[in-house]
Amino acid sequence: MIEFKEVEVKDKAWADGLLRLSGYRGCEYSFGSNYMWSRVYDIKIARYKDFYLIKNKFGFTFPAGRGDVGEIVGVLREYCASGGNALCFSSMNREVMETLKAAYSDEIEITTNRDYYDYVYDFDALANLSGKKLHAKRNHLNRFYENNWAFEPVTPENIGECAEMSERWSEERGVNSDKDKKKEFEAVTRGLESFFDLGFIGGLIRVDGEVRAYSFGEPLNGDTFVVHVEKALTQTRGIYAAINREFVNYACRGFKYVNREEDMGAENLRKAKMSYCPAFMVEKFRVAFKT
Repeated sequence: MIEFKEVEVKDKAWADGLLRLSGYRGCEYSFGSNYMWSRVYDIKIARYKDFYLIKNKFGFTFPAGRGDVGEIVGVLREYCASGGNALCFSSMNREVMETLKAAYSDEIEITTNRDYYDYVYDFDALANLSGKKLHAKRNHLNRFYENNWAFEPVTPENIGECAEMSERWSEERGVNSDKDKKKEFEAVTRGLESFFDLGFIGGLIRVDGEVRAYSFGEPLNGDTFVVHVEKALTQTRGIYAAINREFVNYACRGFKYVNREEDMGAENLRKAKMSYCPAFMVEKFRVAFKT
């Protein structure tokens, strides 16, 4: 029987090895993300042979790793049946969805939701803002660069300033009166608290010596870096564009793609993410077995 457990930092060593075997580009296949959001989404993990299993309050993420797909699906169906439930995968890429569709066509129902698709960008486009479509972004940035600003990596010496800025950001955004924003703030705080143990890479921007923005993430697979968090105080015009570009140039060199995660259906966030012209979206599907 599979035994799911709480996500702990010490699990990173074995989990990363299995995650790398699949090379998936969805942000849910990042151990750091699993850890940060584990309390919000009741995420539990387990190992079955060479598969990394993820369970959350919505269902299961399709296992990462290697082995017999039919076997692991069968094992998870038995696990769910023992509790009187049917197996449901809450986040699955198109390739795996098509595989399951071919094997279990009469036994599953497939749906999708654009709100949870990840935005993936070419590194060069984000780092250089090249092309006519990003001309407005370059102009916006030039206004920011007129400030007395500086970029620096996140280190043990300055990470406390990032946490302090987060508190200011939460006040600015009215986090305590918004359930979803409060959950996000809890996840971000959890990431900052275990930042270096999780192997995160971060950067911050100071304006007039004060931290006004920061961002962090981690390698997702061999060609993709995932940005988990990007926060800024909005009184400085163009600062979000600046932390985006400066962090990508610092952290993502050597990667072909940058995953900037989903928009969760937020209209303003969707508009902002689309304005950077993603190279493609990571589609995600819900695959539910009928029994």
